[in-house]
Amino acid sequence: MDKTRKIIHIDMDAFFASVEERNHPEYRGKALIIGGDPNKRGVVSTCSYEARKFGVHSAMPTKQAYKLCPHGIFIHGNMAHYREVSVQIREIFHRYTDLVEPMSLDEAYLDVTENKKGMKSAMKIALEIQHAIYHELGLTASAGVSYNKFIAKIASDFKKPAGMTVVLPEEAEAFLESLPVTKFHGVGKVTAEKLHGLGIHTGADLKAWDEWDLIRELNKQGYRLYRAVRGLSDSKVNPHRERKSVGRETTFANNIFDEREMQEMLLLFSRKIESSLERIGKHGKTVVLKLRYSDFSTITKRLSLMEYTRDARVIYDAGTSLLRDVYSGEDSVRLVGLTVTNLKPLHFENLKLEGF
Repeated sequence: MDKTRKIIHIDMDAFFASVEERNHPEYRGKALIIGGDPNKRGVVSTCSYEARKFGVHSAMPTKQAYKLCPHGIFIHGNMAHYREVSVQIREIFHRYTDLVEPMSLDEAYLDVTENKKGMKSAMKIALEIQHAIYHELGLTASAGVSYNKFIAKIASDFKKPAGMTVVLPEEAEAFLESLPVTKFHGVGKVTAEKLHGLGIHTGADLKAWDEWDLIRELNKQGYRLYRAVRGLSDSKVNPHRERKSVGRETTFANNIFDEREMQEMLLLFSRKIESSLERIGKHGKTVVLKLRYSDFSTITKRLSLMEYTRDARVIYDAGTSLLRDVYSGEDSVRLVGLTVTNLKPLHFENLKLEGF
């Protein structure tokens, strides 16, 4: 594995909310929530740090956000404008390198091993980028710098907002060992509970486990985590990467038969998928349901919609229709997943924000 690479992960701080605060100074210092009318169906896209203090976070239903933060300022937002600002940010990135891999409107990886400025220090490049974003666009960004994408992404979240964390190759394993396992990307609530049940709470705990034991307990996730905690990743920055699908899945702590519980999970997934599609500026035409039974047999079924959509209700209706088709109620289910694929970009002129 090449540890001489110089990778930067830039993550904008509360991007949509920060753009609104820049454009509307009266919002500054207040609990601003991008997601529309809390009395209607909608999902929080993002929120200011002031709102986050009350437990509000992205992909949360706006009604729930209102319960947590009734004094908050709720607005629909302007996705077309956010995309325009995102293009301006990427123009700053390209002053240094063409190896830029956008992950969404507000984050990207940059490979600056060889860069247009001939600079040897990735830290200095990241600092210049942060300064340019602030002075030219009036926004702040956090940066992570390391030799691979995985560590750089964790590092960018370490000192938010407007922070920078540099993890050198010789520091990587100690850095990863010190982290709670919940900081490892891909470790959600269910996986975290399973890891904690195994006595794994930190990277150091994780590293103490044998590879095959982790695979036995966590399947593919075990293999991935074994490598991650050792800083092993060869994933390259891909400037031509295109998001082909957006999905969510979860493994239940206990196998379930209750179809209503599965429907509730599909509703949650639909809202999160809507939020993700909004963030990447795409909509999709095919909905895919995934069920894994207690015997580990897995079934997937897809439904092609009449029109492209990013609407959570449409996605949910398609998902529940597929669930009725494939689930007989006779076997217990250990995993359920929902994905929207066959994606294409939204056109600015057709962008609709109602229900956002």
